Amino acid sequence: MPSLTTAEIKQLLAPFLPNPEEILLEKLSLYLELLLKWNARTNLTAIRTPEEIVTRHFGESLFTATLLGTPKTLLDYGTGAGFPGLPIALLRPDIAVTLGESQNKKVSFLREAVRTLGLKTEIWAKRVEDMPPTQRFDTVTLRAVDQMKPAILGAEPRATRNLVVLTSYSGAQEIPLLEGFSQPVSTAMPQSEDRIVLQLTRL
Repeated sequence: MPSLTTAEIKQLLAPFLPNPEEILLEKLSLYLELLLKWNARTNLTAIRTPEEIVTRHFGESLFTATLLGTPKTLLDYGTGAGFPGLPIALLRPDIAVTLGESQNKKVSFLREAVRTLGLKTEIWAKRVEDMPPTQRFDTVTLRAVDQMKPAILGAEPRATRNLVVLTSYSGAQEIPLLEGFSQPVSTAMPQSEDRIVLQLTRL
């Protein structure tokens, strides 16, 4: 018996993504059950209730996916349990998503999630800073990073077009000015007074 039905997931996602396709809801249901199972024995995310996982993790990631434009490649820097990268890959199969994560237990979860969800998503199981300098992406996403400034500086060389940061208003103040990028464009996250999506575009 799943923790939430696809109808319940659809209702929770409504503020973030109206009218999701049934196949997406089924994949998210699989992802949710896998995450709950793993989270019971290893700490992948501090958010533990099914409803909050759907809104905070799935919903915010899917909302971000609707703002991305038309990148062909995307790196999710420090993806953790796959956010926002995996929901983006589910909603936007036109984007080749790479998940960057160096913690072994999270990498193990991501490999099982990618296999379970039938995705072709790549996983970079080391620090992003260890990627070859030539390995670059149209868009780089970051979410819930502990140290914003070094993360942004590490992500910036990887982005040929856009940096997309899921953060709070206070987190946004920690983002350094990046030479060669536009001023950040801010979009408020649904159902939140504090969380935002920031987009910086290479000039």
